Amino acid sequence: MTADDSYGRLDDDDYPAYTMGRAVELLGTTQNFLRAIGEARLITPLRSDGGHRRYSRYQLRIAARARELVDQGTSIGAACRIVILEDQLEEARRINEELRGSTAHDRATA
Repeated sequence: MTADDSYGRLDDDDYPAYTMGRAVELLGTTQNFLRAIGEARLITPLRSDGGHRRYSRYQLRIAARARELVDQGTSIGAACRIVILEDQLEEARRINEELRGSTAHDRATA
């Protein structure tokens, strides 16, 4: 891997750049919380060659949302389900907008 390849990953939300310790520090949470949302399959961190968990910025945003819900009194399991449903809804809306744009374009060119 060249230096240029490494620098290109700085903008990649899916690149697993954060260790568990750094993720805990950024989120203001505990290792047990990250393990729990991993066990609930909300996020699946990549494992380094040494077996250590590595998290992406995208995964940290998801974990932060789950943490907000837990801090409001929601159980971890319910928080994970809510975050998954929110993510699915956002994706459905994005697809809907794409289809609407495609349909409008088709009508305009017909």
